[in-house]
Amino acid sequence: MTALLAISDLHIGYAENRRILEDLHPGDPSDWLLVAGDVSEEVSGLEWALTLLSRRFAKVVWVPGNHEMWTHPSDPIQLRGEERYQHLVKVCRSLGVVTPEDPYPTWTGPGGPAVIVPLFLLYDYTFRTPDAETKEEALALAYAKDVVCTDEFLLHPDPHASRDAWCAARVAETERRLAELPPGVPTVLVNHYPLVREPTLVLRHPEFAIWCGTERTADWHLRYNACAAVYGHLHIPRTTWHDGVRFEEVSLGYPREWRPRPTPPGRLRQILPVP
Repeated sequence: MTALLAISDLHIGYAENRRILEDLHPGDPSDWLLVAGDVSEEVSGLEWALTLLSRRFAKVVWVPGNHEMWTHPSDPIQLRGEERYQHLVKVCRSLGVVTPEDPYPTWTGPGGPAVIVPLFLLYDYTFRTPDAETKEEALALAYAKDVVCTDEFLLHPDPHASRDAWCAARVAETERRLAELPPGVPTVLVNHYPLVREPTLVLRHPEFAIWCGTERTADWHLRYNACAAVYGHLHIPRTTWHDGVRFEEVSLGYPREWRPRPTPPGRLRQILPVP
């Protein structure tokens, strides 16, 4: 049966993960695949992975994770910020892969119709612990506990003044586009980060949540009629429900994380029809 499938956080820099990606196949030639970010830190790695997947799946939809947005020393392409993002979009378009900058496609297979909405929103340090009232306090508390996201060194917001300023701009532009959707049509919201804060409450280091989303999207699953929300980033694959809406964390994650799990790694999550 045709299905809308999803995975994220493939991190193909690890040989084991690269082999898992090489073994990913659709159950049906007409399956679509949602890829919710963190495929590779290098542009060439992302291009290789999406080339392989786009040849196997009828349609591939990609959203960037923070790792794709890094300007990593190992990557020959040293573009930063918005310029890097637009370059990644160009690479995806050359492969026929849908990005957050393209018209939103509509899934008309089993469980549809539903508009697939790929999102690039970043974060703004608002997922703070109760003892931090400001971004500065939240960062200080995290640093004091040796919790530091590599984004602070490699994810550049150019030409925006900060990552949170870029987040605000992305949220505003995306809200403008979402307002143009036909009323009442179900959506599948696809973002690298969770749209609501609750999934971050199980993090081993709660201070890390400031790098995991924005409070600005807390009601998007309701406001934009989501039948499902797909995300990754946390490396805690599971299904949760918020206000009656299904949230799917679809990460593969690092080998040290997936090896102890009883389920085989790299299993594609079915989003539609509802399993």
